Amino acid sequence: MSKKYLAKILARDLNGLNLISLYCHKSILKVSDIKFLKKNKIFLLSLQRNSIKAKNKNKVLSICKFEFIDQARSKNINQYSSKKILSLLAIDTIKTKKGYEFNLLFSNNGFITLSSEIIEVTLEDLKEIKNDL
Repeated sequence: MSKKYLAKILARDLNGLNLISLYCHKSILKVSDIKFLKKNKIFLLSLQRNSIKAKNKNKVLSICKFEFIDQARSKNINQYSSKKILSLLAIDTIKTKKGYEFNLLFSNNGFITLSSEIIEVTLEDLKEIKNDL
């Protein structure tokens, strides 16, 4: 049996971040799968995304990690509803005077805005999974 290929993408520019946004389109996650480690300046999303292989209907469990995050703000996401399921639609990026704002857009009109001086985002696959949340 051959080893399954698991992807790891490191984005340090807008093109790389757009690729990660494309791979994360319609990913699902629970509110409890969102973590902001303020002291470490790391923002994490644990998500189930669709496999990019055309024949493969399985989901892939992935971690999307944003580094050097100075601030995280959310709107229309109740952080106390930890079991609520969200669908990540896109990651939109805006260049600001101080750096960048990453807007994580969710299907419930919710969004999370992350502020950083640089782009340092990693999408890493952990394993293939056969079922949904």
